[in-house]
Amino acid sequence: MILLGIESSCDDTATAVVEDGRRVLSSVSTNQDEFHAKYGGIVPEIASRQHVALMSAAVDDALERANLALRDVHGIAVTRGPGLIGSLVVGVAAAKALAFALDKPLFAVNHLHGHIFAAFLDRDEAMPYPFLALLVSGGHSQLVEVLSAVDMRIIGRTRDDAAGEAYDKTARLLGLGYPGGPQLDALARKGNPKAYAFPRHRPDAGTLDMSFSGLKTSVRYFLESEAGRNADPADVAASFQAAVLDVLMARVDAAYRTGDYQALVLSGGVAANSGLQHAVRAWGEANRVPTFIPPPRYCTDNAAMIAAAAYHQQEFVRADALTLSADPNLPFLLAAI
Repeated sequence: MILLGIESSCDDTATAVVEDGRRVLSSVSTNQDEFHAKYGGIVPEIASRQHVALMSAAVDDALERANLALRDVHGIAVTRGPGLIGSLVVGVAAAKALAFALDKPLFAVNHLHGHIFAAFLDRDEAMPYPFLALLVSGGHSQLVEVLSAVDMRIIGRTRDDAAGEAYDKTARLLGLGYPGGPQLDALARKGNPKAYAFPRHRPDAGTLDMSFSGLKTSVRYFLESEAGRNADPADVAASFQAAVLDVLMARVDAAYRTGDYQALVLSGGVAANSGLQHAVRAWGEANRVPTFIPPPRYCTDNAAMIAAAAYHQQEFVRADALTLSADPNLPFLLAAI
């Protein structure tokens, strides 16, 4: 089964062609960093306009790289939500038009579910249900219990800033460019993670939730102090990252012990972070737990993960090409459309 995937939930215009939910025949993604850099963050109106300008060419590009024509695909998969409404509308409209014109099935996918399936792209291993997923991105930090392709629930989440959001805000405090997360990760590799003892905030006992806003605020106050003004930015970055990783891995360890899980999956844009990848692999080796981490190209927003999710969830996400609508607040729990 060959699916054409379309992802436009934020500022990446992404298309892909995937066979049987695993084999990626092509994956195309055009980011808009240069359009948003001068604003220090994503401008929704600019993002949606760029999707309009790029979508048709992105679809053609993905098909050409896969050496296929539109008539060769068996269905269209698209991100329905969550995300920026203007960006989502462009992708959903394109997918509906293609599905209707070609008389092909249409599949509406939850963006976050796609991130979880990204860990199994271009791999032959069977999905090790049940497994625990740590999903970390600019907008989400979640621990997800995955019992099957269509049965998953959030068991822990951030109560304020997501980890990726904390990275971006701290990067701005350090005067790094946009996007800040990857630049902070690179800077942290040059610093001492034990230079400064930033707080590791953990919400109430008995919960698997997380919190990162206090950490970001602590870094800001430190940088405004006399000691902070003379601090090595690399040491600050490394110490900040060490605090984030300690919180994430402490929650992973506690969550894993609550169920009979067979593996740990790391996913989401922050999964490309070198420090987090190292921490997850080290935890897996120490606890003899298999770990699954997508290659960097599948950590950030991409359409291959959307096509993969559609393949595995197709009975639940089959949609009507005439009535499907984008949903920026799409619930995580899967319900038949």
